[in-house]
Amino acid sequence: MWKLIEEFLIRFIREEITKTGLKKGICGLSGGIDSAVVAVLAKKALGDNFKAFMLPSQFSSPSSIEDAKKLCEKFDIDYEIISIEPLLRAYPIEDKIRLGNFSARMRMAILYDNSAKLNALVIGTSNKSELMLGYGTLFGDLASAINPIGDLYKTEIFEFAKFLGVNEEIINKPPSADLWQGQSDEKELGYSYSQIDPVLIDFVDNRATKEELLKKYDKDLVEFVLKKVYQNQFKRKPPIICKLKNRTIGHDFLYERDIRL
Repeated sequence: MWKLIEEFLIRFIREEITKTGLKKGICGLSGGIDSAVVAVLAKKALGDNFKAFMLPSQFSSPSSIEDAKKLCEKFDIDYEIISIEPLLRAYPIEDKIRLGNFSARMRMAILYDNSAKLNALVIGTSNKSELMLGYGTLFGDLASAINPIGDLYKTEIFEFAKFLGVNEEIINKPPSADLWQGQSDEKELGYSYSQIDPVLIDFVDNRATKEELLKKYDKDLVEFVLKKVYQNQFKRKPPIICKLKNRTIGHDFLYERDIRL
């Protein structure tokens, strides 16, 4: 199964980028498992036309950069390190959540600036669990031109990473956005992905009702997942445009991205 998915995603990356008239792609490489999987796929799809960017801050774990470097060495991925520390010092924020959101947006601003510099597309690294829960920063790590792993749940990403040969130290570390020291995804969420994903799969993919979910899973877990899914729907949609005319973008003007004149 994973071999077929690998081939499909490699073709997806290559085709979606070339459709735009571009040849290159870039992504942020944090030292985490999601960006590692995307970087490996992008390297296989684009070869030397792919470049990874490591964007640490003063709060990042030193091991994250080392893990990312080892991945690049193993798969011969070109990379550049750009610290966002000067940006965070220029605009100091005490609140951890705001700091995390601001850091994610500064990283994405740097990625998009480099995409313009290199004539490259930004490749996203958010998995399906994060997208459904809204566990990400709007116009930060959730931003991208294409996303090859957005239909794979976090628990599936771990399996896929093993198949791809991602470094063991990346696979074995606790999931973290590395936004501040000691930050943990599952600690923030209050549940592990191994608890969350079965509920999401039943609800999203299998279309189970809330009543059906409550028969299989803990009530608090079900309430948590459903609330997150509905509460964060706005993060999964482009800006809503008020409809005033007969053909409005997002309402009636719905041509596919690969339309040909």
